This record gives sequence, C-alpha cells and structure tokens, in this order.
Amino acid sequence: MLVGKAGKSGRKSSIWRGVPRWARVCTVFGTVLTMLSGAMLVGTEVLMARYEGAVGKADLFGDQAAGAKEKKSDIKGPLNLLLVGIDPRTPTAAPLADSIMVLHVPATMDRAYLFSLPRDLYVNIPPFSRANFNGEKTKINAAMSFGSRVPGENPDAARGFELLATTVQQVTGIKRFDAGAIINFTGFQKIVDAMGGVDMYVEREVRSEHKQPDGKPRPGNTRGSGYVGPQATYTKGNHHLSGWQALDYVRQRYPKNGVPDSDYGRQRHQQQFVKAMVGQAFSSDVVANPIKLDKVLRAAGQSLIFSGRGNSVVDFGLALKNIRPNTIQMIKLPGGALYEGEGRNKKYLGEEFQQGVPAFFTALKNEQLDPFLLEHPEFQNKAK
Repeated sequence: MLVGKAGKSGRKSSIWRGVPRWARVCTVFGTVLTMLSGAMLVGTEVLMARYEGAVGKADLFGDQAAGAKEKKSDIKGPLNLLLVGIDPRTPTAAPLADSIMVLHVPATMDRAYLFSLPRDLYVNIPPFSRANFNGEKTKINAAMSFGSRVPGENPDAARGFELLATTVQQVTGIKRFDAGAIINFTGFQKIVDAMGGVDMYVEREVRSEHKQPDGKPRPGNTRGSGYVGPQATYTKGNHHLSGWQALDYVRQRYPKNGVPDSDYGRQRHQQQFVKAMVGQAFSSDVVANPIKLDKVLRAAGQSLIFSGRGNSVVDFGLALKNIRPNTIQMIKLPGGALYEGEGRNKKYLGEEFQQGVPAFFTALKNEQLDPFLLEHPEFQNKAK
C-alpha cells in the first residue's frame, strides 16, 4: 500500500488542499486480490509513522543480494509496480503466486493501468542460481515457489518474488520494476473487516467452492471428488461483503460455480473488487473515523511486504497523490487454454495469450496505451 506524508520540513503540503486535514492518499494493492490494489487514506504524521513501521520490508528484487546499495531518487514516471498475492497454507510451504498484477503509471503520474497475468500462464521460467534452479517451462505461478526454495532452509517468499519478477519482465518486456509488494490474502481479509466490509456489484451469480453460507468450510467428499453441502452464494446485484465473503468471492474460478470464463473471470472479479475497495477507502466512513482508520492501517501494514528499491511506501504514496479510483483503468488481456497432444492424450499445459497481447506490451513499452485502447476497446475491463 502506498501512502503520502508531509514534507521533511514538517509542514503540510498544499497538494492536499481540499482533502481532510489528516488524510493522505495511499494506493492499495488490492488485491485483493486481489491483491490486490486501489487507494486508501492516511492521516497525521503519527499515523503515517505507525503505518510505515508496520509494513514489512524485504529485498524483493535481489538488489542487496547483488551487492547494490539502496539508491533513493525522486520518483518520476513512467513507473511499473509488481503486486503479488499469496495464500500460504503453512509457514514451511513454498508460496505460489495466486494473483499477479502490474500497475503501470505513465509519465504524467495522474492515472494508472492495472492488468493481471493468469496464474496458469505457460511460460519459460529462467534459471535462478540463488535457489539452484535450472529453469523450466511451466505455469508462471510456480516461479515464486521455485525461487523461494533452497535445500535445508524454510522457503523465502522474497527470494521467490525475485524470480517471479524476472519471469514477468521476460513475458511483458518491462525492463525494470520500480517497486513491488507481496500481499498476504489472510491479512487482506483483516483489512476488509477493519473497513467494516465493502460494497460492490456482483455481475452474475457465483457459488462458493469452499465456503458454506455461514462462512464455515464445506466438508470434503469422502470419495475425494470435491466438496459437498450448502454453498455460500453471491447473487447478481449489489452486496455488502465482509472480509471472508470478499476473499471467498474473488477466489472462485470454476464454471460449475458460476464463473464460465474461469481464471479470466476471477481476474475480472478481483479487479472489480479492487475498484470497490478503493471507493470504500475514500468514503467518509473510513476517512472521518480515526479509530477505524488506525485499524485499517495496522491491518494493511501487517499484510504487506514492500520494496521501493530505496524509496519508502510513504514516498510512493506522495508520488502517486494524483491517482484516484476513477483514474485507474482496468485492463483485460485475452487468453485461452493451451494443450499438448490430441484426443484422449490431450494434456492441459496452462494458459496462453491470444493475438493482440504482444501489441499491448509494445504499447506499454512505448507509452502508447491510450491510443492502443482507443483502437482496441476490448482490452478495457469495464469494472462497475
């Protein structure tokens, strides 16, 4: 999450004129997934210091491991931020990247573009000597797991992030990420609860694979064929989602549960929730309630590991002060299933991007996303 602060002189900057005196902008990685992503408000220097101290910090890009010293400079666009959501099952389990999002901020620093990479995207994961990994062609979400593992040691999510970042750069053509964050999904649930829940529009009825209507886990079928019993259901329309409901909703990705486009539908739902969470964070219910705000900030800080490559999370918040919910364009990258073999021997390998995506990455590199999206409106994810 990204938050702004007062200048070093201690005076409140005029950039916050019109915003509540103790409020500042922070870009929430939603998401949500949602990782996800979005925006929140932060206040007084005491609150900001409290939040900054709560945020986990790590060498996510291997800068220190390579012998480089953290170099602080003015934050100027264009910027690319890598936001990864993980759902660790146990402290000793190698993390998988359940949600992979890139936030691109153009040189004007007044808007942003958010797009997701399918977790099953079939890619070449490059060799990574720090984890004794020789490289492999497989699903992209495994990059974090491969990079995190060293024999005789507990998995290191930060080291796994480094390999994932390198893989994403290889796929997208992005030369360097300016910042990155790991979001713990369990902590994400606490953020939503600290906010008092989030209002959002559910585009179609979705039934939970894992939760009962009261939030308890659905029991497994004794024959091993999945879960049984009543399901939590999110009907089409406006809903107020608690933490567990929000996390459950954005996890669903199977056609049998009401998500016919599988992981692409889940990406869209995550982005839609990100936008709803952004709006909730800007609401007076959060901004004008110091007690609730403090709970949100503490929950957010405890859920996040951040690297600004020499700049703090507060520095980035100040740099991104002009970005608002309505200036974040959600992007959908079309893709489909990739198979090997034919007939009964056909094997699912993962997902692959469809025609047009390489042109999107070229437009991203050349700072030509606006004309690209005008010519290709199908890439715009209309999150309500």
